[in-house]
Amino acid sequence: MTCLVFGCGYLGERVARRWRAAGRRVYVVSRSAARAEHLAAAGYEPLVADVTQPAGWPNWPRADCVLFAIGHDRKAAASQRDVYVEGLRGVLHALPPETGTFIYISSTGVYADLAGAWVDENTPPNPQRAGGMAVWEAEQVLLSHPLSRRAVILRMAGLYGAERLPQAELVRQGLPIPADADGWLNLIHIEDATQAVLAAEQFALGHPDRLPRVWLIADGQPCQRREFYRAMAAALAAPEPCFSPPAPGSGAAARSLGNKRVSNRRMLEELRVQLAYPSYKQGVATVLPPNA
Repeated sequence: MTCLVFGCGYLGERVARRWRAAGRRVYVVSRSAARAEHLAAAGYEPLVADVTQPAGWPNWPRADCVLFAIGHDRKAAASQRDVYVEGLRGVLHALPPETGTFIYISSTGVYADLAGAWVDENTPPNPQRAGGMAVWEAEQVLLSHPLSRRAVILRMAGLYGAERLPQAELVRQGLPIPADADGWLNLIHIEDATQAVLAAEQFALGHPDRLPRVWLIADGQPCQRREFYRAMAAALAAPEPCFSPPAPGSGAAARSLGNKRVSNRRMLEELRVQLAYPSYKQGVATVLPPNA
């Protein structure tokens, strides 16, 4: 089988690695020639391309499965909408019509502030942040395309794990965290997120009559930020975490406007993901063992 990965980053590369280990031919797309060399050395077939610059695209290979896990580079000139919406639109137009399963990585940011209420796949999206608006629009682009008949959408909660723990350095130094201490965090460990992507592909192959399909990917154990950062502080042998109001207009302020709790019931029932890290307690303790 042949796989094509757009966005071979924190999540995408882990999925690519699992596909390659299973003996698949894996093409990976990167904007950077240097990154492409690194990926080639790891055994992938790199394609150097920027999804916002279709004039420079290669002919995309025919793939049995495509993963679109592009992230927005804040240092780049392209806007979130350029990347998530127009980039996806162009890729869908350019892919061979015989392309197989299409997996789109979206975000739980498609939901608005619900004052801590629970959300599931039946909750109407109402994004308030630019990123959430962009991925919600991108979902609609995908659902209006013929490939939607072979598509799944995974709305990811916050990814964490090795090499990615939010605000770890502030916690380590005992500095104020710019966030609402009582707001809810919805998380998924990177290894469990990878498992969910692979499980979604298998579901799509086994249930083509049930596509397109949307799943919320989260550990189902939302926690208040105060609890999460206390666990991190304990693992780091750091002081009790403290908090400060986020600066108006900042990314932290925007994130505080998405207060909700994310259900993973459909993921567990349909994808049958066996969570290795069923809550932040197990995840943080593994990433940052005591006295780290």
